[in-house]
Amino acid sequence: MPLISRAEIAVFEKRVQLPMVLLILERDREWIQKSPFKLKAPYVELLDRAIERAKGDLAETIELMRANGMKVRRGSKDDNFSEYVFCHGGYEDHRRYLNIRLKNAVEDQLRLYLTAAAKSF
Repeated sequence: MPLISRAEIAVFEKRVQLPMVLLILERDREWIQKSPFKLKAPYVELLDRAIERAKGDLAETIELMRANGMKVRRGSKDDNFSEYVFCHGGYEDHRRYLNIRLKNAVEDQLRLYLTAAAKSF
C-alpha cells in the first residue's frame, strides 16, 4: 500500500499546477492589455473570471492541505524533470515529473478554467 493515497497525490499535484495556471493567465491578461486589440474587454473579462476561479481553487487546496497537515516542497529541476517532495503523515514522497507532462497538465487545467469562465457569461 502506498504511503500517500492517490487522492492525496491529486491534491498535491493540484497545488503544484494551479500557481502555474495563474501565472499564465495573469501574463496573458497583461499581454492582452498591452496589445493593439480594439475590443479588449471580452478577452480581459474571460481571463478575469478564469483567474478568479483558479485563485478560489488554489485557496481551497491550500486550506485543505493545511487542515490535513500536507506540505509540498520544490526539489531539484533540470531540463527534463522537476522534482517535488510531498510531505504527509510523517512521510515524504519524492516525485519527479517530466516537464512536458507538467506542461500538458497545466494546459488541460487552462482549458478547464477558460471553458468554465466562458460558460459563466
